[in-house]
Amino acid sequence: MNTVRVLIVDDQAMIRSGLRALLQTSGTVDVVGEAADGRRAVSMARALSPDVILMDLRMPVLDGVGAITELRSDPATAATGILVLTTFDTDDNVIDALQAGANGFLGKSADYEELLAAVNRVAAGGSVLSAVATESVVGHLAAHPAARSGTHEPASADELQRVASLTAREHEVVTLVARGLNNDAIAEHLYISPMTAKTHVNRAMSKMHVSDRAQLVIAALRAGMLDQD
Repeated sequence: MNTVRVLIVDDQAMIRSGLRALLQTSGTVDVVGEAADGRRAVSMARALSPDVILMDLRMPVLDGVGAITELRSDPATAATGILVLTTFDTDDNVIDALQAGANGFLGKSADYEELLAAVNRVAAGGSVLSAVATESVVGHLAAHPAARSGTHEPASADELQRVASLTAREHEVVTLVARGLNNDAIAEHLYISPMTAKTHVNRAMSKMHVSDRAQLVIAALRAGMLDQD
């Protein structure tokens, strides 16, 4: 198994040390560096080429959203996996992080198995959007509708047209993805096979012009699909 190169970004030294200790006990992860702010993270990512960046959101100098935006705009780091470290109850910019290009979220209270699984999934090109994450994101928007309308532009005509191109089943599947259900759970909910569920999810992502489930949720939110749920 190839070693996963990880860059840890958090302004709290204790959290960085704890994450490093946990990851390096796996034998499959190499922590190549640590950064205490987003500006330093961008610089180190360019120099070290990590496979995955564990990114805090609230940091001095340049916050996590700003760092993600810069990393995604640089061809050298555009494809780097970015896993956001968050406390869902207090971070109100997780939507911005998704829109900026994060591959998913990991709660700071996650245990060792969750941490390692999330890092490996993002390193393999996947996304991490658990039920806890999606419920927190959608719940935050439901509780703070002004934050959505005041911070994020409404869906464009093209985006609304993409939604209109979804079949009724694909629309249903997208709303289930937004609730945090994986393909197996979607299959059970709709009484279809997991392979059929996967096919519906993939077709919906293709029609919505997104590459992973995290971005599918954002597209659904922007288009108002969840308001109709």
